[in-house]
Amino acid sequence: MTRVVSLVPSLTEAVAVTLPGALAGATDWCTHPAGLDVPRVGGTKNPRVDRIVSLAPDLVIANEEENRAPDLDALRAAGIEVLVTEVRGVPQALTELDRMLTACGARSRPAWLDAAETAWTALPAPEVRTTAVVPVWRRPWMVLGRDTFAGDVLARLGVDHVYAGHPDRYPRVDLDELRARAPDLVVLPDEPYRFTAGDGPEAFPGLRCALVSGRHLTWYGPSLARAPRTLAAALRAARR
Repeated sequence: MTRVVSLVPSLTEAVAVTLPGALAGATDWCTHPAGLDVPRVGGTKNPRVDRIVSLAPDLVIANEEENRAPDLDALRAAGIEVLVTEVRGVPQALTELDRMLTACGARSRPAWLDAAETAWTALPAPEVRTTAVVPVWRRPWMVLGRDTFAGDVLARLGVDHVYAGHPDRYPRVDLDELRARAPDLVVLPDEPYRFTAGDGPEAFPGLRCALVSGRHLTWYGPSLARAPRTLAAALRAARR
């Protein structure tokens, strides 16, 4: 069996569910599936390269956005094969997951990936479209910008975030400007920043706020199968 170290939480879940026993290590932020018991190798942005090398993996899986090139280069210099995914939208996520799992030793496409593809391809066209600001961090405020996976997810659900044309992928924007945009919704995920009912909505008085699952908005893995239904319900509730 291929020994895999994963540096991306959503990819960790995909491998653990599809290939039990294949994971030789994962980051401290890899929380799914629940009860995952593998050696930990640090964070996504600051992995312990020496720890990874000591685990002698056949393959390290990473992502061009979540992981830093110098860390991946150091692993390659140590003789370890590194597979780097690039995910900027739902179709690409499905393709990259298939490629990654095949490289990890999967002999067939897992049922959850088929279910995810069906869930997104069968999605009906939105009856109405909604504008939104989508903060992903606070202090400083940062929002979704151009060319992001989460932005594509929301667009497929009828939500057009107002900074989709910004030159930066995650721009810092002054709170006064965010309020002045007067979007139909402010979408507040619970990761990477953990927005809650008491931490986030109070910054946008008079605007509807949707608290959504960050895992379903930003993770590309088994959660993709439930994401359309889960996110649509949260968005629908906020519009009422």
